[in-house]
This record gives sequence, structure tokens and C-alpha cells, in this order.
Amino acid sequence: MSSPSGIRQRPAGNTKKGNVAGSNAIREDKTDTFLTAASKAQGTSGGWDYKIAFAIITILGFATRFWGISHPNEVVFDEVHFGKFASYYLQRTYFFDVHPPFGKLLFALMGWFVGYDGNFLFDNIGDSYIDNKVPYVAYRALPALMGALTVPTVFLIMWESGYTLPAAVVAAGLVLFDNAHIGQTRLILLDATLVFAMSMSVLCYIRFSKFRYEPFGRKWWKWLLLTGVSLSCVISTKYVGLFTFLTVGAAVAIDLWSLLDIKRKGGALSLREFGKHFLARATGLIVVPFLFYLFWFQVHFAILTRSGPGDDFMSPEFQETLSDNVMTMQSVGIEYYDDIVMRHKDTKGYLHSHPDKYPLRYDDGRVSSQGQQVTGYPFNDTNNHWQILPMKQDDIKVGRAVLNGDLVQLRHLVTNTVLLSHDVASPFFPTNQEFTTVSLEEAAGDRYNDTLFQIDIVNGKDQQEFKTMSGQFKLIHAPSRVAMWTHTTPLPDWGFKQQEINGNKNLAEGSNIWYVEEIPSLPADSERLKKEPRKIKHVPFLKKYLELQRAMFFHNNALTSSHPYASQPIQWPFLLRGVSFWTHNDSKQQIYFLGNPIGWWLVSSVLAVFAGIVGADQLSLRRGIDALDELWGPGARSRLYNSTGFFFLAWAAHYLPFFLMGRQLFLHHYLPAHLASALVTGALMEFVFNVEPLAGEEAFNNSKVKGKNTPRSSTTRDRIPTQNYLAMWAATGVILTLVIGGWWFFLPLTYGKPGLTVEQVLARKWLNYDLHFAK
Repeated sequence: MSSPSGIRQRPAGNTKKGNVAGSNAIREDKTDTFLTAASKAQGTSGGWDYKIAFAIITILGFATRFWGISHPNEVVFDEVHFGKFASYYLQRTYFFDVHPPFGKLLFALMGWFVGYDGNFLFDNIGDSYIDNKVPYVAYRALPALMGALTVPTVFLIMWESGYTLPAAVVAAGLVLFDNAHIGQTRLILLDATLVFAMSMSVLCYIRFSKFRYEPFGRKWWKWLLLTGVSLSCVISTKYVGLFTFLTVGAAVAIDLWSLLDIKRKGGALSLREFGKHFLARATGLIVVPFLFYLFWFQVHFAILTRSGPGDDFMSPEFQETLSDNVMTMQSVGIEYYDDIVMRHKDTKGYLHSHPDKYPLRYDDGRVSSQGQQVTGYPFNDTNNHWQILPMKQDDIKVGRAVLNGDLVQLRHLVTNTVLLSHDVASPFFPTNQEFTTVSLEEAAGDRYNDTLFQIDIVNGKDQQEFKTMSGQFKLIHAPSRVAMWTHTTPLPDWGFKQQEINGNKNLAEGSNIWYVEEIPSLPADSERLKKEPRKIKHVPFLKKYLELQRAMFFHNNALTSSHPYASQPIQWPFLLRGVSFWTHNDSKQQIYFLGNPIGWWLVSSVLAVFAGIVGADQLSLRRGIDALDELWGPGARSRLYNSTGFFFLAWAAHYLPFFLMGRQLFLHHYLPAHLASALVTGALMEFVFNVEPLAGEEAFNNSKVKGKNTPRSSTTRDRIPTQNYLAMWAATGVILTLVIGGWWFFLPLTYGKPGLTVEQVLARKWLNYDLHFAK
């Protein structure tokens, strides 16, 4: 929340208008007095009605999240991932995931608390927890706790922002009785931690902003640092937590901009004083969160010391820091004339060739060389065998090791041809070179140079020995300086749906990396297969962190494959489709992840209303009409823009960036934005029912109780004892009745019980939701 700004006024054109302007000036002065007093003074603590409402909402939050949490007693949806990761932590086995470690570490901590050893790996949806003796209720209790605490946090956000009790109840009720929030917080998933940390970030920043007239005091620092810690928890759970940084960062930027104003109401700050404000916020909201973020990675590395399924995503140097690492244990030096099998690091496709030729023309009309196809193949067979040969001018005998930087030829054993790349466009990429093979005669004659490739070991030293498994490398075509590369888009039928192999001009790209998986020509009793015990190597933390960070970003952006329940951001506010989490055929029970349609359509409509009000206000101001303050009273615009506007900013920051993403997206990505839209709804309801802020000295007088200031905002009832709440409570009752009705109607799909008949399922397909058992 930025510092409140003054109310805009238009200059008068005649005496009559001048009187209006004078009146407005008086109103502005009173409004500024109120805003300053309300910010400086510590309002009274909330009344008994707020405390009772807070207690009831908290109890209901726990009841709705924990009721029936043991059902189903089977693995549900993405529990296969996050339950598995908790088991890997408990077994100290290295794994790879695209999300930061904080949320997963919490699950592992819960497993450790209950004495679980992590022997169950959550392999399949539907696997029984009972048969495998998994403390799944303890695991699920963690997100349920986070989800339950999110509800009173929403209430506190409204309370601390000074809204009326009906407004706070509506905002909290929209989250309390939302089926999507409930469904996502009852399972072993990360979103409950994400949403709770996001809401705590908003709450702590609002608390911090209330001390902006007492900078650098103890409470000012406390809430600034708590905001930073909360932000760290958001981004340490999922990278979409960056949107919460964007929300708070935008508010901080506006606040700093107002502090820089030489005409600010509180007096101009010197550049030295402004610099202190800037550095304090940078420390609390950037440095502290980043240090906490790094801390969780340090814990991650400290726990995961054993080799595991995540090894393949990391470099050989990284893998050498893990005990029992298969790659380094099976690593064998490669010598000239060995038969080798090469595999792409990212796609796991083997370098493959077969006698079939490229077609004369591709679908886009481009002409090929009609050479022998070189492709990526998912299975290991003899067409993946290549013999590594030295340059013809080198008189190298059998037994000489291949070294980093050597120029080599690769002979395809089955077709007795030599690998080649040349200046012909590849099938899919006109800018990349085609890979093919030529006969031994051509490879020794005019095409010799085109068959030379350089072995470039990743992070390798000069003259380092080339090895299987651990010697990850780039195969660089010597004359043209392109790197052998492949991707997952399959070739047409003429290429048997195999992967395209081509020459990538961007040598630095991480997806150019290959490794030698085996040496088929090596006898089983070869001395080269005998191994000596190795010592675990040490790699500096920052080097490991940067490598893991790059891998996480790369694979996160690569999540572009289709999913039957994926959805587009434009569908989320209207709740056009959900996600099937779990089904049970015998009982006709199912868990279908879906929000409360009534609540979602309401908050989406309110967002449009808010945008319309702001647009109409700006248009009226352009025409010299100050409608908001005249119709709603002094301070209305400031509150609408600075408080409700902040909630709207939170919604936009957590929603609009998804339109720029190309990865898989699901309905649960909208949950933080939905929470923000619930805040907008509560705030706008108060605005519509014209609950006027109190102006002038009375606000300051009413903000004190027994001569003692307290940090909580005064309630509207404290500020305006004569305010009539009847209309607001009536609206609150109608809204909550409809929302509770929607929650109850879709409850069987959220809790997975009871099972529904065909007619009952069909009755819930409001927007043709793809529910099961509808026939």
C-alpha cells in the first residue's frame, strides 16, 4: 500500500464554481487531516464483534479443511510427486524437481516428526496408503493447517486495512467456502503453502505500511523483515511466488516515489534520508528473502547426499559429490577404435542411423541431400553403435585414449558409413545443418573434412581423458562449428517418428550435451572395467546452486506437452473447467478439483465492476467532475485507489503473467489471484454501500482508547458509531448464503464422498465439466 495521496481538484471558472472549489478545498484539507491522523495514530483494538467473527471463521477454516482428511486412503493426483519427494528426503536420496525445496522440506519434516522412514515411493495414483503403512494423514495435515490458517489471514488483512466487519466476513467467507481452496489444501500438494505465504506477505506489508510515519522504529523493522521472510517462503515454494514480489514491489515503488516528493505532506526528505529508506527496503524485501531462499537450497544439498533419480539432470562434477553414484562408478575410459553408444542428456535419445534416406523434398518445398538418415532413437539397438576413429594423418594404434579436444571420425558399424554434417538445411530447422553419413571412400576423399568432429567435454580440462557416463560432451563439427543437437518433435512418417538430429549454431546451449552410455566392444574381463574405491568430491555451494538453478529453469520451461486437464488463463476466472484428481469405480466416488462456481463468478464480476468504477472516475475527472468524493464523501477515492487498488494489483500480478507462459497450466495456478479477488470483493462491497471514512479531528480523537495507542486500525464502527450496517449485513447474508449453497452442492466432488448417481453427476455439470460416472 502506498502512502495516501491528496484528492485531485479542478480549477474554478466562475464564482459559483469557485465556491464549489473552495468547499472541495476544505474537504480536501479535512481528508488529509484524517488520512494523516489515521496513519500516525494507532487505532483502537478490534471490538468484541470482530474477535468473535475471527474465532468463528478460524474454527470453520479448520473444520472445512480437516473434515474427512483420511479419505481417500490412496495416492491422489500429484501426491505421486510430492509424497515421493518427501520419501527421497527421508532416504537422503538425490532427486530433481522444477520447484524450490521449501514446501517439500516441510513434508519431509512432517514425516520425520512421525518417525516415517520413507520406504514408500508413491509410484502410482490409487496405490493404497493402508497396505503400505504410510502416515498419509500426517502429511495431509500440513497443507490442511496452512489452508485453515489462510482463512483467518484473509480476515486479518481486511481488519488491518480498516474495513468493516461485513466486508471482512465476506472476503474471508469467499475463501472459507471455496471448493478449490479446500480441495487443494487437503492433499499432499504445495499450493496450500504457497497461498498461505502469499497472504502472509500481503498482511505483513499492510502492517508495515501502517508504521510508515514512524520509520526505523522497532515495529517498523519487525514488519518489514516479516514481510521479507514471508516473501521468501512464497518464492521458496514455487517460482510463481515471484508474482507476490511483483505485487509488494509495485507498492514499495509507489511509496518510495511519494517519499521522494519535495512537497510531501510530512515534509521533504533529504537525499540521505531517502537513501536510508531505499536501502532499508532493499535489505528487508530483497536481500533477506534471497538469503533465506539460498538457505533452503543449502539444507536441500545437506540432506540429499546419496545418488538417486535426480543424478541424470546434473553434471558429472555434481554427481561426484554424491555417494553410490552409478555414473562415476561405471565410468570407463574410451580408446580409439572402441565401439560406443551415445545418448542425448536431455531427451535420452540415442544417436542412431539406418539405410533409409532423407526425402528429396520436405513438406515446405525445401530440398534435402537425400543422404542416409541420422536420427535420435529411444531404444538401444545395434543401429546405435559407432566406432570412434582418429584423424587419418594420425598414426594411432589400438589402446590410445581419446582426449578432450581431439578431432575424430565416427563410423556407423551396421551401414559401414561415416558421420557427416554439411551446409544443407535440416528437416525442421532451415538455419541448422543436416546430419547424414557417407561411404568410407568419400570420407577418406573429397568429403574428409566434413567428417571431422571435435570432442568438447563439458567443463573439461585440456587433454582430459574422455570417459563413458561421466564425460558429458558436445560433438562439434570442425569445419562449420555447429554442435550436434536433437529435440523431442518427431520426424514425419518417412523418418519413422524418430527424433531429428541437426547442427546447432549456438554452441553454448545446454541442450547440446551428450554422453557415452556404454562400450559394447569392451570384453567383460577387460582390465578397464576394474574399479578402485573413489572418494566423494566437494563442490562449492554456490556452484552447485547455480547448476541446479539453471536445470530447474530449463526443465520448467520445457513443460509444454499437452495434458488432458490443462487449461488456459482466460478460462480460470469463469471456472470453465476443472481437474480430475481421483476416481473409485466401485463406489462411484471422485475428487474433481473445481472452485465454488457462485463464489468465482461473483468475484470475477466484482473485478469488472471495480475496473469500471476506476475508468468512469478517470473519465469524469478529465471532464472536471469530481464524482467520487461528492457522491461517496471525502477520502473515498484515496481508499478506493490505495487500498482496494492494492488488492486489485495483487490479483493482476498473480494472474496476467500466465498469459505470457508457454508451459502447462492448470486451474490451481489461479488460487493466489482468486484470494486477491476475494479481498477486492469485500472492499468494494463496503464502497458500494457508502461506508464513509471519518474526517478531521474526530478521527484522531476516536483512534485513542484510555489514552493508549495500539497498532490495530480502528474499526469503522469505532470511527462512525451512528453508521447503519443493516444494508451491508443483508448483502453479506445473501452472498454467504449463495456461496455456502454452492459449496455444499459441490461438496461430494471436493471431499470425494459420498458417491453420486448418474443424475446427481449430471446435475453438477453446470458448464459441461468433464466429470466421471456421468453415464
